[in-house]
Amino acid sequence: MHDVVDLRSDTLTLPTPAMREAMARAEVGDDVWEEDPTVRRLEEQAARRMAKEAALFVSSGTQGNLTSVLAQTHPGQEIILDADSHIFNYEGASSAMFGGVQTLALQTERGFPSPAQVREHIRPSNIHIAMTGLVCLENTHNRHGGTCCTPEEIEAVAAAAHAGGVPVHLDGARLFNAAVALGRPVADFARPVDSLTFCLSKGLGAPVGSLVCGSRDFIARARRVRKLLGGACARSGCSPRPVSWLSTPWSTVSRKTTRMRGAWPRAWRGCRGVRLDLDKVQTNIVIFHVDRAEAPVSSSPAVWRAR
Repeated sequence: MHDVVDLRSDTLTLPTPAMREAMARAEVGDDVWEEDPTVRRLEEQAARRMAKEAALFVSSGTQGNLTSVLAQTHPGQEIILDADSHIFNYEGASSAMFGGVQTLALQTERGFPSPAQVREHIRPSNIHIAMTGLVCLENTHNRHGGTCCTPEEIEAVAAAAHAGGVPVHLDGARLFNAAVALGRPVADFARPVDSLTFCLSKGLGAPVGSLVCGSRDFIARARRVRKLLGGACARSGCSPRPVSWLSTPWSTVSRKTTRMRGAWPRAWRGCRGVRLDLDKVQTNIVIFHVDRAEAPVSSSPAVWRAR
């Protein structure tokens, strides 16, 4: 018999019995009034881990990104981001819909705008054009196959943005994967930016939820935006309760990353019609191309049948 492992996304994983048990035992309160003890502990610990002053629990990475954009921009402004970024492609034009903010999508080599690109595209004060309100980065980068940018690269982009008076937001949905792959403390990636979000449901042990981190003033604005978006939930501590990264912060992510990077070469070696550049595989996202004329017939090409 073979086990079927669905590898379309790490978002398809299901809560384990241990996770469900932890949720059932969660100590909860009213998070709208900032009185949920589980959420408060998690926010405090997340802020410390990211070397930020404060943090805010939100329902998803998409809500975290939107909350961060709206808390740092004004209607009529523009945000600079990569043309393949999650914010630009997979978040329903929410920044425009809810914030009146337009996007300037740049073509980049690895998914990360360069400092030169940022300097070139920051708009000057001019009544005819939208002023730049925010620069957004993504690490790891989804559509570029889980590629990572180093803390030094982030710092260089942030310096270019800050020189133009523009804050920087980091979509770090899988930031812990980047930290594991590059062997760096996760705070190194977070320090240069003004805000960031990371997902608790992608290898960190919770079935749902994300955290937004930044300064106290920023989080105060973000908390109000979360309320306006309908994301302030009473007794929300059940959702993040299973998070296990406090004592062993990267164990789950590290094992998954290592397993994926080691398993894929073995799984696809000699497979007809599959093109995969293993040199570009850095974390737990693997993008491959299938030549249907050469590939063997399969009822479900998106799953890997492993012993």
